[in-house]
Amino acid sequence: MLNVAVFFGGKTVEHDVSIVTAQQLIQNIDRSKFNPIAVYITRDGDWFSGEKLLSIDAFKSFNKADAGITRVYIPANTKVKQLYRFNAEKKGLFKKENIVYAKIDAAIIAMHGLNGEDGTLQGLLELADIPFTSCGVLGSAAGMDKILMKAAYIGAGFPVLPYVYFNRDAFEKNQDEIIKSCEEKLTYPMFVKPSNLGSSIGISKAKDREGLIEAITVASQYDRRILVEQGIDKPKEINCSALGFGDEVSASVCEMPASSDEFLTFSDKYLNGGKNQAGMEALARRIPAPIPDEMTQRIQQMTKDIFKLMDCKGVVRIDYICSGDLKELYVNEINTIPGSFAFYLWEPLGISYDKLIEKLIDFAIKANNEKKKNNFAFDSEIIAGFAKGSQKSGKFGFSKRGKL
Repeated sequence: MLNVAVFFGGKTVEHDVSIVTAQQLIQNIDRSKFNPIAVYITRDGDWFSGEKLLSIDAFKSFNKADAGITRVYIPANTKVKQLYRFNAEKKGLFKKENIVYAKIDAAIIAMHGLNGEDGTLQGLLELADIPFTSCGVLGSAAGMDKILMKAAYIGAGFPVLPYVYFNRDAFEKNQDEIIKSCEEKLTYPMFVKPSNLGSSIGISKAKDREGLIEAITVASQYDRRILVEQGIDKPKEINCSALGFGDEVSASVCEMPASSDEFLTFSDKYLNGGKNQAGMEALARRIPAPIPDEMTQRIQQMTKDIFKLMDCKGVVRIDYICSGDLKELYVNEINTIPGSFAFYLWEPLGISYDKLIEKLIDFAIKANNEKKKNNFAFDSEIIAGFAKGSQKSGKFGFSKRGKL
């Protein structure tokens, strides 16, 4: 049986959504094969673990002082692969026999937004050499930033809606100039978005100049980088998921959120699913999406191509925008850790949630083993040459003072 650490929470406005995603996964993981270890990251960035955190009830009124809740951490040590408890008695941080909490065979990252989905946690797990389920550092970071993501898609030839971007301080100093630039390059309606955020938080639709100024003001509360995007008349949203690693990539069925004629708010996505439902699976949707087979195939192929371009891993969901007549198609964004892991897009293909989780863990371990094939050492002889006095002659790019 593998010990699987499930990371969730975090210093992000998507904190609560992350908790729901993690708890859904914990409820559906195959306990005969995997032992889930909850690793909850608070809004302040503290890490906690414990059996009690395997239940959603613990988060209705979280108390770190409750019995069975332990503060933990992971050292960036590739020989360890263990979760440690903080030594409350301060007998020595490096007395590992006193503070080991659990061995980790793999990690499932159920994080959304900054400080978890953006490559930061992925980087720590890479340093600790722990297999993890989400995209790598590069794909995670690029996928989090909507501005960078659009630039990459344009470079690769994928269709995106026209857009303008700028920094918060530029808007604060030159509001009139920024608004003029948006109106010269785009037409109303426009969508204004924080560049590094998800779950529709901070996103607004602007129908006129007054609305644009207000929307930018709202978005700037969540990020310093702002994206203003061209809106289209009666848009249709189509979503598709991809699963795999390397060249082994599959595309799911496509879905169309039932209210896709209008912008989906945070409330639409997470708060309107009924008393006993929460998360993206609670959203009213049409599966498969009522679109022509030709468009379905085009979206599925594009989803796999984007997955490979960004060197993704595990499961992602890519959102598309179509014109009302379904003649124009644009890539909207990638979700490298989709809400509920997009399991509802795989069930129609016969992949149950527990089997999807198993595949995520298998791909995480496969990617970690693939990384070990790389050569991380190269004997350049620079140090030996420098030690023999080459610094005096300025060889190897060094000056006589030893500076580059």
